[in-house]
Amino acid sequence: MILEVSQQNIKHPEPLKCGRNSESQFLGGYSLIELLVVIALLIALIGAGIPLYKAYIERARMTRAAEEISSLQKEIRMYELSKKVLPRRLSDIRNADLLDPYGRPYQYHNFTDPDEREKRRKDQFLVPLNTEYDLYSMGRDGQSEPPITAPKSYDDIIRANDGIYIGLASEF
Repeated sequence: MILEVSQQNIKHPEPLKCGRNSESQFLGGYSLIELLVVIALLIALIGAGIPLYKAYIERARMTRAAEEISSLQKEIRMYELSKKVLPRRLSDIRNADLLDPYGRPYQYHNFTDPDEREKRRKDQFLVPLNTEYDLYSMGRDGQSEPPITAPKSYDDIIRANDGIYIGLASEF
């Protein structure tokens, strides 16, 4: 027994129509209002993310500067142990070309030099931060003053208490 299928019994699906059909029903697509809402949400998310990203980058720069100051401190100590004297400048330990994360050289002041004693960094009580030398980055603004409580010094990354503290001047 062979079954015959007639073409009249098979129903073919109707093609999807975009726009309005004869019954005035909307079948597809997004309205202009929906697209504008999505774009506004994306702009708000990006606007909130940019300051967070900038803060992350700044924190990474400060961390890098603190690590490099710590490394320089170790090299200065090794130089002192081998030569029995502190280096007069960073070029004596072969790091004159080392730049901080902001593209400026690290500041080093050896207090055995009388001219350098005047440049001592001081805390809020005007007590020198270190006894032998100062080593610091002038931070994002590239400006600094001897007292770390001065507004120009807030963003400096400093070495204080003879190397016990290395970090942001405003947090010391």
